[in-house]
Amino acid sequence: MAVYGRNPQAGTLDILLGVVGDGTRRLASFRPGERMLVVGPLGRGFRIARRTTCVLLVGRGIGTCSLTTVAQECAGTEVEIVAVASGRSPDRVVGADVYRAAGVTRLHEVTDDTGSSSVTQLRDMLTANLDQAPPQQVMTCGSERLARLCEELGRRWTADVQVSLEAHMACGLGYCHGCATGTRSGPEESPLICTDGPVFRLTRSDTKR
Repeated sequence: MAVYGRNPQAGTLDILLGVVGDGTRRLASFRPGERMLVVGPLGRGFRIARRTTCVLLVGRGIGTCSLTTVAQECAGTEVEIVAVASGRSPDRVVGADVYRAAGVTRLHEVTDDTGSSSVTQLRDMLTANLDQAPPQQVMTCGSERLARLCEELGRRWTADVQVSLEAHMACGLGYCHGCATGTRSGPEESPLICTDGPVFRLTRSDTKR
């Protein structure tokens, strides 16, 4: 599940979820007017740097929901958004409607059906369109191969790259330590996705912080 959109004026959030188990079946059974206890916001999200004028958002499937609120946050500002929404087929592309409502005009909807979602195709398209005026920040979620592409583009453009990681979280508060990233390689535990993330910045040494 993910936050799909928000409306500060109305004080509402749109949550997109897949019904896959007991918890999500219960959530899907709620009706307007019912109440539930929600704890949040938790963890660390994407951060727009003060001097940023252009951001590239690259998402696939429901992972795109981690990025749509960035576009909403930048709506009406001087920060230009370039967005890629990837999916297996046109009906599996998520977020295009939110991007358009947020005023994003440079939106690329790519799919496996057409081959436009391949890393090679995306790399060629994005470098051709953005090399002359590259983004200062690149943000991604939903695909390891797209994260690697964004890392490559970040080096090419000397851009800040942030990636939102996905994980099964038993508690979401850092108590259970079930969502540690990577493997233990020393006396200190790897960062936790729920509290230290889910958004991490990729550093030049190819490590996350």
